[in-house]
Amino acid sequence: QGSETNQLYGPFGLYVDDDQTIYVADQGNHRIMEWKSGATNGKVVAGGNGQGNGAHQLNYPSDVIIDKESDSLIISDCVNRRVVRWPRRNGTRGETIISNISYSGLTMDDNGSLYVTDNGKNEVRRYKIGDTQGTVVAGGNGKGNHLDQLSNPSYVFVDRDHSVYVSDSGNQRVMKWEERAKQGIVVAGGQGEGNSLTQLNNPQGVVVDQLGTVYVAEWMNHRIMRWPKGAVQGSVIVGGNGYGAQSNQLAYPIGLSFDRHGNLYAVDYANHRVQKFNIE
Repeated sequence: QGSETNQLYGPFGLYVDDDQTIYVADQGNHRIMEWKSGATNGKVVAGGNGQGNGAHQLNYPSDVIIDKESDSLIISDCVNRRVVRWPRRNGTRGETIISNISYSGLTMDDNGSLYVTDNGKNEVRRYKIGDTQGTVVAGGNGKGNHLDQLSNPSYVFVDRDHSVYVSDSGNQRVMKWEERAKQGIVVAGGQGEGNSLTQLNNPQGVVVDQLGTVYVAEWMNHRIMRWPKGAVQGSVIVGGNGYGAQSNQLAYPIGLSFDRHGNLYAVDYANHRVQKFNIE
């Protein structure tokens, strides 16, 4: 861990661009780092001006995505309870686009709508361009374990049909909410907290491939699971060998992303690194 440009300190969420450039929320350093494919050093592209609530600062950012239309970074600025838009090229400050929001994961659909989880309100909202209020697309019925509820949702993924997949970490499950649905369906976990192949323990980063296979990072089980569509149990594809820094181990994995070639990237939080896996 450290604050040099070749170091990270407690990284959280990440985004992988089409050219395999990685953007990572370097939480403990209050900055967003950009790492080109094959680079040995990253570059600070947002924050990095100390911990604070100024427009030029971040405070434990938890996630980052790229908005290609405006060529900007959209950042979940966790402790400042805001989502900010920051120019990708030579930006020196961010513009707050959503305020008063708890720890949140971010994603965007092909229409440019932004999806934001709100850990405090136990919901996911969709914000169309220029919309400041947003529409609830998952949860929003109080904290709980019913199919229309979420409990401490963390990360979110949206597929081509605009179905929302959310890591419902307090309920140890991943939920899928189809567009305009009144409740979700369990697509991974939901069998209580544990480390068997039918269970999850604090699910975080989630991505879904075109077949509907769910990939989920488990913070407390130090593993990444793959759950085929309709499956009642998953399989371990990375980790699952206890907490550690060996090549077959993870230490609190959190952010998860695919690149366009199907490589899987995982943020290995306590090892202060991002790992890339070729999973066939």
